[in-house]
Amino acid sequence: MVQLYLNEYVKNLVGRTVCIACREGILRDHFNEIVADIKFLVRKGVGTTLFHNLPNRFANQKLLRQLETRLPATSLIRITPEVDFYAAVLEHPDTVYKLIFLERRYLIDNNGNKINTLTTQRVREGMSDFGDLIANVNFKDTMNRLCEKIEAGLCERIHILPAAKNTIKHELFTVEGTGTMIADNFSEELRQVQTDEEVAIVHRILTMYKRTGYLKPRGRDYLSRNREHFFVTAIDGIVVGCLEQKIIDAQTVELGALAISTRFRNQRVGVFTVNAFVREMTEQGYCRFISLTKNPRLQALFLQLGFKKESPPEYSGRQNESPDVQMFVKALDPPDQPEEAAPGKI
Repeated sequence: MVQLYLNEYVKNLVGRTVCIACREGILRDHFNEIVADIKFLVRKGVGTTLFHNLPNRFANQKLLRQLETRLPATSLIRITPEVDFYAAVLEHPDTVYKLIFLERRYLIDNNGNKINTLTTQRVREGMSDFGDLIANVNFKDTMNRLCEKIEAGLCERIHILPAAKNTIKHELFTVEGTGTMIADNFSEELRQVQTDEEVAIVHRILTMYKRTGYLKPRGRDYLSRNREHFFVTAIDGIVVGCLEQKIIDAQTVELGALAISTRFRNQRVGVFTVNAFVREMTEQGYCRFISLTKNPRLQALFLQLGFKKESPPEYSGRQNESPDVQMFVKALDPPDQPEEAAPGKI
């Protein structure tokens, strides 16, 4: 079941403009669903613009009137059918926060897997790797224009979504999302869990990982009681990953429950999360870090970040709690201690 996190995610959209671009055939096929999603955004205080290319002929007058009637707070921009729809949308002079293209499907790779997030550099490097793109042969030529729009600072985020019920709502207000997001200036931060909604998001991310068999179950009550020991990684204010701080001794802290939303895998979010946590703990005086995992992805990540695959005797008690799980250790130089003044000196 999809879980919306409105309080957490809406605050990043209120007062900003979200533009939706939708070609005639898709708008016809999903008219009520698209209108419902746009009205939902308006109710949440988000500015909205709808680009479409419905021809201004007699057969379309009812649909055109319905758009005006049902979306009075939305700016409606009709692009004439003889004009290249994508070029017209991308050449529009207004600067916007998010631009959403509704298509038949999301962006996919050559293996048919959904591509969740991309940078403009990755778009250009991987054009030949993309599979059927979004079931629209004309869209491949548009990808460079999308990148140019972002790089010119005229749009921060471009989303490519499959048109369907709740697709915009779920893209913007769930951890998993529904399509592909392209952006360059992701803002990343690691912070302690603070709100009940963040507890719920962490629980959902860990539940998704638990199904793979790599994480021990952690219930909602446990997360609530121990929230001060849980940290989250947020991209653009949206929680996409988490880990648990487990104090071993005065110098050692364990990285537990490290998990990243599937939407942001392969985007170096794990690298950021581990490095940011190590920096934070180092500032608090810790200099040794351990983690136990069976997850091949995390094992590779820890080795990449300088952890060693070993189980020192001083951590035998912790290893005995998970005897069949590999331990990874990273030791830093202990923080410098202030020198004591010599007797008789101030």
